[in-house]
Amino acid sequence: MKTSLTKLMSAMGCALAFTLLPGVPAQAQTATTVAPAKKAQVVILATGGTIAGAGASAANSATYQAAKVPVDKLLASVPELGNVANVRGEQVFQIASESFTNEHLVKLAKRVAALAKQPDVDGIVVTHGTDTLEETAYFLTLTVHTSKPIVVVGSMRPGTALSADGALNLYNAVATAAAPAAAGKGVLVTMNDEILSGRDVAKTINIRPDAFKSPWGDLGMVVEGQTYWFRAPVKRHTVNSEFDIEQIETLPAVEIVYGSGNASATAYQAYANAGAKALIHAGTGNGSVSGAVVPALRELRAKGIQIIRSSRVTGGGFVIRNAEQPDDQYDWVVAHDLNPQKARILAALALTKTNDAKSIQRIFLEY
Repeated sequence: MKTSLTKLMSAMGCALAFTLLPGVPAQAQTATTVAPAKKAQVVILATGGTIAGAGASAANSATYQAAKVPVDKLLASVPELGNVANVRGEQVFQIASESFTNEHLVKLAKRVAALAKQPDVDGIVVTHGTDTLEETAYFLTLTVHTSKPIVVVGSMRPGTALSADGALNLYNAVATAAAPAAAGKGVLVTMNDEILSGRDVAKTINIRPDAFKSPWGDLGMVVEGQTYWFRAPVKRHTVNSEFDIEQIETLPAVEIVYGSGNASATAYQAYANAGAKALIHAGTGNGSVSGAVVPALRELRAKGIQIIRSSRVTGGGFVIRNAEQPDDQYDWVVAHDLNPQKARILAALALTKTNDAKSIQRIFLEY
């Protein structure tokens, strides 16, 4: 009888477990069923980018058209996703990520926040072009109030290329979004088998699959669908953030000006005249500002425009307050360790709360 029952339950997809009770004949003991482990429910929000791109031939890994493959075909190309989660997809946008605007950020974050509230959603994956992936990941980590895993993923090569990286990146992203250990760690980025913080991660090269790095190291890695963790973020994010996408409809204009030798004040003044509420100075070294530019920035600050010093240094520019420039005297803000593009995101959100430089500086140190 046990053999027949075993076959029946096996056909039903259930496992059998027997506990032998002392003093009771085995044939008199009943079988108990152990239900199969429940798979996580993961929603994939597609926005375009290289991961949805196509080249003219398999040899084209750097020359291709982004945002060509719709989400249903993208998911169908990686049937192994069903091994780690039950997945469904939505096409939110179909664009190359260099065309992402503030409006795209707000719309995407609102959709992520809405999905995160649903009891039938355990994790969310956002497929994204790599050019501005780090900005979107940081925006989501600042504005979506959930502890559920949110993973942003892209690829450096289109799916048509030799050694395309998108399929494995997507598999790893779904595995991470389905992992209970990924909860509460802020928005994550999975690229090249690594799990990175959306707060820290940056694109550091444009033609290799190991393009994304954090100056402070990985949070973990994914191996054959299993996540392994080594550290957790300590900066404020998601459920502990004072910014809530449900209360944000638009973002104020914040612009970036790149510092270099022979710098002039022209670009700063032009952006200010066009309505910028804050200017991110992507300075050399420790956010240094050319002597020819300082008077103009002081004048713009006197007019109410926030001046935020960041560093253009690749892989870990760190701006120290009152070093290089007397920030207290000028009422300027330093971006801490955020690169210029991340500083733009945080400055725009900060300006939805306050226009006080001291309060904005507090925000930059906490996030």
